[in-house]
Amino acid sequence: MGFGQHDQGGARAQHSGHILNISSIGGLRSFPGVGFYNATKYAVDGYSESLAKETASLGIKVTVIAPSGFRTDWAGRSANNSKIVIADYKETAGANKEAIRGYSGKQPGDPERAAEAIIKAVEAEHPPLRLLLGKAALNGARLKLQELKADFDTWEETTTGADFPEGE
Repeated sequence: MGFGQHDQGGARAQHSGHILNISSIGGLRSFPGVGFYNATKYAVDGYSESLAKETASLGIKVTVIAPSGFRTDWAGRSANNSKIVIADYKETAGANKEAIRGYSGKQPGDPERAAEAIIKAVEAEHPPLRLLLGKAALNGARLKLQELKADFDTWEETTTGADFPEGE
């Protein structure tokens, strides 16, 4: 269901507004051990992209906020881990969960600077659809682009070969 079906005339009637959806770099790039988290953030990202296309002609802007690690309580006591530990995943999911817990309170991201960046984006004449916050988010997004390009280029012939030949 799109934005237009929920808005009771506020932003739509004004032909202006800015919707901010909070996602994560985990909505663009996946990490082991947090698959359900990644899935929810991918959903926010996809919904926001669609919403931006629905509302652009109405003057309503959409920005997905995609932070990396910030000094909030996300990785601290508010993080819940399953009590079930599977040894086969120790080097992947287990290692990532330990790393997340280990850097809680030491993440490079500053919530106050993030707020300033979000305000800057909202006040911009042409705000980004995706606002990455933090060096790790930028590096992760660039790595994802490289991985996508490598797959697309490697499998281009197979991909385009799935279509009917021209003229059929």
